[in-house]
Amino acid sequence: MNKYIILLYLLVFTSFNELNSNLVWGNIGHKVVGEIAERKLNPEVKNIVNNLLNGESMSSASTWADEIKSDPNYKKYSPWHYVNMPLDSEYDNSKKNSQGDIIFALKHCIKTLKDPGSTKKEKSFYLKFLIHFVGDIHQPLHTGKFEDRGGNDIKLTFLGKQTNFHRVWDIHMIEYLKMDYMQLSDELMLMNNVSFSLNPEDWVFENHQDVKKLYTEIENISNVDEFYINEKIPFIKNKLFKAGSTLAGILNHIFS
Repeated sequence: MNKYIILLYLLVFTSFNELNSNLVWGNIGHKVVGEIAERKLNPEVKNIVNNLLNGESMSSASTWADEIKSDPNYKKYSPWHYVNMPLDSEYDNSKKNSQGDIIFALKHCIKTLKDPGSTKKEKSFYLKFLIHFVGDIHQPLHTGKFEDRGGNDIKLTFLGKQTNFHRVWDIHMIEYLKMDYMQLSDELMLMNNVSFSLNPEDWVFENHQDVKKLYTEIENISNVDEFYINEKIPFIKNKLFKAGSTLAGILNHIFS
């Protein structure tokens, strides 16, 4: 009996650690976006953001919106992380989710932060959402197809490991770099400044153009190999840097 209890414990413990390992790697992209944005804030804006976050760093706050997903009190915000639409359609012409989507969420966050009548508690709440959602909207599969749930139903192997198309871009590609978020942020800060829009609809348009290419490329691929990964790494780094730059830009615009 004791052997079975020990075996059960080991199985649960191993599964728990594997789950947390995936979550940790999945968080790195968001932490990089938050870190880059914080480094690019104007000094006075950085003070405002720091006050709203009660001293918490933007990199730390960037993962909060995922951490609350398991709480039933926040279930209504789940559709805010993405927008699914056909590859041959644009946001304006696609069917909208009655519960909202990432464009609705971004606009609502920005509106609340701009509103002088919003309380500190409200601004803090939606600032943490904004930090996360700007990261999400720069991950191509967050504007993927409805019928495969943004690539979650497209089964692939990543270097021989079973996974899906969405997780390849959410977790595995960044995991492959074997860098923590500070190391990756330091590297990306050496990149040249990029141009960006302050309009969330432009962000989703650009991301949707990117995901169209990714869907086309993945049609005849069942295993994501090192050739595919190395070809996409510069693209991933550029997306992370642009997300951080865009987040800093919108916050500098709101609070300046």
